[in-house]
Amino acid sequence: MNSIRRIDSGIVREALFDVAGTRRIEAAATGAAGPFALMTCAGDAVARLALALAPHARRILVFAGPGNNGGDGIEAATRLCEMGRQATVLLHADPARLPADAAQAFARATQAGVRIAVASVSNLQEHEAPDFIVDALLGVGASRAPQAEIAAAIEQMAKLAARGAGVLAVDTPSGLDVDRGQPFGRACVVAGDTLSLLTLKSGLFTSQGRDYAGRVWLDTLGVDISGESANAWLVGRGDMHRRSDKRRQAQHKGSFGDVAVVGGAAGMTGAAILAGSAAHAAGAGRVFVDLLDADDASAAFDPLRPELMFRNAWWQGPVEALRASTVVCGCGGGEAVRAALPRLLSVAPRLVLDADALNAIAADTALQAMTSARAARSLQTILTPHPLEAARLLGRSADQIQADRLAAAVEMAERYAAVVVLKGSGSVIAAPGDRPRINATGNAALATAGTGDVLAGWIGGRWLPDAQAFDVATRGVIEHGAAAEPERPGALRAGDLVEALYRQSRGVIGA
Repeated sequence: MNSIRRIDSGIVREALFDVAGTRRIEAAATGAAGPFALMTCAGDAVARLALALAPHARRILVFAGPGNNGGDGIEAATRLCEMGRQATVLLHADPARLPADAAQAFARATQAGVRIAVASVSNLQEHEAPDFIVDALLGVGASRAPQAEIAAAIEQMAKLAARGAGVLAVDTPSGLDVDRGQPFGRACVVAGDTLSLLTLKSGLFTSQGRDYAGRVWLDTLGVDISGESANAWLVGRGDMHRRSDKRRQAQHKGSFGDVAVVGGAAGMTGAAILAGSAAHAAGAGRVFVDLLDADDASAAFDPLRPELMFRNAWWQGPVEALRASTVVCGCGGGEAVRAALPRLLSVAPRLVLDADALNAIAADTALQAMTSARAARSLQTILTPHPLEAARLLGRSADQIQADRLAAAVEMAERYAAVVVLKGSGSVIAAPGDRPRINATGNAALATAGTGDVLAGWIGGRWLPDAQAFDVATRGVIEHGAAAEPERPGALRAGDLVEALYRQSRGVIGA
């Protein structure tokens, strides 16, 4: 198990590769190591991880497909039998048409006496129900929805898993697009664990990929990939802990900058207050809240967070104040935020745009032009859309955004010349001309009203004048997700999230 590593939210930074990049690395490694060498290593790694995950399993069933992924599974079955386990292979392929390495694995398994059934899953009898399953049906080369017998095999795996059998996917859950994190069709394996071989694949960590892959492990099979060009990075709590927030004794509140939150239209003042509370908890020296619902006198003071300073029409005040502040705009802004955007886009040096600010920009070509022109004037911008807001910004549907989250985030970053945080499972952080980053922290407890406002405010509070937007956004997203860990039943209320972030930032155990 020494060469196998668990990839979780505690990682520092891991390279992610698409299928094309993985194929390039695989071809070079095969040329250097010779035929069957990588498959030998892969089969051994799968067998060792299977036994580590299910040490008491006696009957292990390997679903093997027609390619080299199936060969990895067959080789794993041979190793499992050598380790004293009853491993059976259900081969959904013609043995005579297997590729060279998989054919060699088949021959080795046959010679070793491994039970191999070249048959339909309908031949699986009830008394043969396994304790553990290895999914080696389809690898990263799959490009369409599983059909016919393969789809039926995936359905059979789901039934066996429902009876208690654990599932380990080899390289990827069969039926998952590992570039995009979406199933190709209705048939897709839901694995408890996935052993990614040679490289980590982007789609295992964003969109629906996290639900299908389960816990992800990596074995590079002894290949050094450190010099390879990744197409994205996976970031986690290790990145967060590399930075120090230690304050010098002679510093004062002015040393940590002003943040102004512009939002909170009628009926939505809570969103702006949440953002302001998060900004203050993140370390901002002073936080001003400019509620766009000027008639809501009850919100002119927050008894829970009296340190927030409410300023009516702050965005219309002296230009010097705008130029000295980080501005978070849009949280609960409603239609009223439209009037504030031209001035903020023109003047604010550091601008976080969320929620209704994004909707207003998406609906107005003049505001779009002002947003994309900011970078040329050395004004930094961070956009924090959820998938529907991203769809509006790019003029497409939310389903299209989710179908390729990495590509969508990169396109938004280029179009608007801004750093983009595409929120969701495996949030994507993208910047023009740079490789995107996927966040490994967080869980579904964050799927509740107000947590996005907290994220926008937290990023604003972390954004000091000399900091770069890409790094600030990355850190903010990592910390935001980490505050929800470990996952507990139910939703995490946004107000509680602010307190969890604050405790976490101060190093309080159990934050």
